[in-house]
Amino acid sequence: MSDFVSSVKEIPYAQATVYRQLQDLRNLEALRSRMNDPLIAERLSQQVGKDKAEQFKAQIQNLKFTADSLSAETPLGAVTLAIVERDEPKCIKFEAQGSPIPLNMWIQLLPNGDAASRLRLTIRAELNFFIRKMVEGKLQSGVEQLAEILAHIPYGGLDTIQV
Repeated sequence: MSDFVSSVKEIPYAQATVYRQLQDLRNLEALRSRMNDPLIAERLSQQVGKDKAEQFKAQIQNLKFTADSLSAETPLGAVTLAIVERDEPKCIKFEAQGSPIPLNMWIQLLPNGDAASRLRLTIRAELNFFIRKMVEGKLQSGVEQLAEILAHIPYGGLDTIQV
């Protein structure tokens, strides 16, 4: 097993607020429509860079959300990340379905005072030595980018983003 762990990200929302939004993945569907708002797109570009913001916008348009999963079409077919465990308000664990490699992901949340929290994302994949050497850089970069995106979601209310 190979673990790919993001750096710890600071989030300006309380741990319970972040957990409440992430534990039902349908809450993230609002991001799709909000990304078409020029003010929101500009704010995200300023926070994570224009290239990353454009990549995120393109990727989120192809996602399908349910309360317990998100699915995307990939070059290898449909891949779903399904929630397999919730440990309120600390952790949400996912398992990949339809992935060519066994893969798990978890989002860890820790309080950082009363009004802020910290997030760390981990992906654990079953990779043989040769595959690992080919994809480890991309997986580590992907984990870091996803953690960065999760850190910049407006958890105070996805319909009331402050710009």
